[in-house]
Amino acid sequence: MSGVLTMILAGGEGTRLAPLTGVRAKPAVPFGGNYRIIDFVLNNFVNSDLLQIFVITQFKSHSLMKHLSRAWRVTGLTNRFIDPIPAQMQTGKHWYLGTADAVYQNIHLIHGIDPEEVCVFGGDHIYKMDVRQMLNFHRQNHAVLTVAAIPVPVSQAHEFGVIEVDHTGKMIGFEEKPKSNAKTIPGRPDYVLASMGNYIFDAKTLVEVLNEDAAQIDSKHDFGHNIIPKMYPAGNVYVYDFSTNMIRGEQEESKGYWRDVGTLDSYYEANMDLISVQPPLDLYNKYWPLRSYTPPMPPAKFVHDEANRTGQAISSMVASGCIVSGAIVYQSILGYNTVVHSHAYIEKSVLMGNNDIGRGCRIRRAIIDKDVKIAPNTIIGEDPVLDRQRFHVSADGVVVIPKGAMVGFD
Repeated sequence: MSGVLTMILAGGEGTRLAPLTGVRAKPAVPFGGNYRIIDFVLNNFVNSDLLQIFVITQFKSHSLMKHLSRAWRVTGLTNRFIDPIPAQMQTGKHWYLGTADAVYQNIHLIHGIDPEEVCVFGGDHIYKMDVRQMLNFHRQNHAVLTVAAIPVPVSQAHEFGVIEVDHTGKMIGFEEKPKSNAKTIPGRPDYVLASMGNYIFDAKTLVEVLNEDAAQIDSKHDFGHNIIPKMYPAGNVYVYDFSTNMIRGEQEESKGYWRDVGTLDSYYEANMDLISVQPPLDLYNKYWPLRSYTPPMPPAKFVHDEANRTGQAISSMVASGCIVSGAIVYQSILGYNTVVHSHAYIEKSVLMGNNDIGRGCRIRRAIIDKDVKIAPNTIIGEDPVLDRQRFHVSADGVVVIPKGAMVGFD
């Protein structure tokens, strides 16, 4: 579709994902063996044939920029691009003050393209979406702003912008991250209608409201706190029901799947979703290819077939370059170029890639970042007290090993 500019907000610090974000921005965190978190929103726009994209970066952006340059280069096509935009302090000597300020500081890019609509999407969620359907909804309603929304449990309302709509889909109420008494969905008292942080603006209106917001000294310069509450009372702000989004080839089980992987436990659970028998996020839909970048690697290999020493992976995903050598991998994800040595056992774990798991190791419910080497006979995930003394452990007890760690080599 012509006349559409996309600005993906990928500058998130991701403090709740530490230590995975110790050396990288949240959108650059590896996911699902072959991907980075940002790949999902980029695939949504590429598969929707919306290819005028700026990716706005800020914190610890080197890993993200390197991934974008390898996986998402668009060359030789007129008016089609995926360009990373680092924080340049165009409007003053300060970092982005909020999500709206991130777009405002790059408002010259909107002027340069002169689009009809601007899509402002987050770069750190896991989902599939045909953005064209949301854009059609926006145009049919002659909206100045359309916000994508999903139901979430009322217990999570404090993490989201909570929306009220009328029977036509028009927004009639909005509260950013309410601490209590969140407005629930009529007839569904255990759920609220939550903003996904994905917006489509009329371009001229967006420029106007950003200029007005920038002049407000007491503003947080944030879409949820400032822009949406200011816009919806004037009318023509609509809410797009994400559950109506249809993708060819998708199973009914995957309809409406969206995950905010902002915490270690939500990140872990989203990875575990991928290896279920009928995963709610289908990586294998040929009509919705999921592009990314992984280094050139040989196929995965499973070796040894002896008593108590058989290389096998069960209910798992194993990326290229992996060698499972007389070990057992169960309900786990192995990122590329991982070696698991004989008599090791890995269960319900996420290994991001380029890992070396020593002979006789036992690892359960762990997230192991890239470039980690674990000494033979190391045990992780079986003794919660000992694990908390040695490692970072999530609220739900998932052990997290940071990038480049050498574990057990004392």
